[in-house]
Amino acid sequence: MIIVMKPNAPEKTIENVISIVEEKGLQTHLSRGEQVTIIGVIGDKTRLEGSNIDLLDGVEKVTHITESYKLANKKFHAQPSIVTVGNARIGSDELVFMAGPCSIESEEQVFTVARALKASGAQILRGGAFKPRTSPYAFQGLEEQGLKLMAEAGKETGMAIVSEVTSLAAVEAAYQHVDMFQIGARNMQNFYLLKEVGKTDKPVLLKRGLAATIDEWLNAAEYIMSEGNHQVVLCERGIRTFETATRNTLDISAVPVVKSKSHLPIIVDPSHATGIKDLVPSMSRASIAAGADGLMIEVHPTPATALSDGAQSLTPQEFDRLCRELLPFANLMGRHF
Repeated sequence: MIIVMKPNAPEKTIENVISIVEEKGLQTHLSRGEQVTIIGVIGDKTRLEGSNIDLLDGVEKVTHITESYKLANKKFHAQPSIVTVGNARIGSDELVFMAGPCSIESEEQVFTVARALKASGAQILRGGAFKPRTSPYAFQGLEEQGLKLMAEAGKETGMAIVSEVTSLAAVEAAYQHVDMFQIGARNMQNFYLLKEVGKTDKPVLLKRGLAATIDEWLNAAEYIMSEGNHQVVLCERGIRTFETATRNTLDISAVPVVKSKSHLPIIVDPSHATGIKDLVPSMSRASIAAGADGLMIEVHPTPATALSDGAQSLTPQEFDRLCRELLPFANLMGRHF
């Protein structure tokens, strides 16, 4: 349920409505616009029966929400949210680039990539330290050692750091090293993990599950937000379909659909979506045209020797060329970087 207050409603009437709702044991979420204030009501709405909320002073209307996600819902928060990660503002008119290797492999690798990415305009360094792989025999990541290397590279270049966490132990290990937690596709519905990152004060990048619907994805975001952390960025990374020409099927339509349903910013990962580096440029252009707030692109100094996902990784030189090619597309959409 959302309670829409009349334009320029006095603060006293807003506080009165919130007090009545909370006295019934429900939670409220206040969203202020330039003229209109919206009060989101979270909990068992039957407790408000007989309260005649719509007749209270200052109330313009009461609207019932059918979606199970509330905090992530655009009806609760009409203005798009902006999530700040380091110097990047995801959801603003700035097109944000997160780039880096799939897995952190060595000090030389991560520093070589970070320096090149910074020169090309990337704002956030991405890299895997904890790697949940399909095969238990595949490279699983350097774990905390990898996090430390990323943090050192970030400090030298001034780039923010995002890395995936896979457990409570990983969250605790990563907390002092990263600027943003990533929840991978395989953990999108690991509700315990979602709650744990929701209890922290760091932004969270939430990747869409392998075959998740958009509503399931937004409900996963709700788990994080319900614990008090509203700094959530969604990431479309392709879903599993019957098509085998690409690694996954990139759902470009998810960008405008999410924008119509939620206030949360959304970026696109064309690397994991396609699994083919030659398709990354065209899918990056399509993502920008669809309204994405940023891109996550895998970059490795020598993709042929990469311990994971070399086939979808650009070289630093290819990434630099891509950034220059994307600039006019970004400008056309009112974005800059």
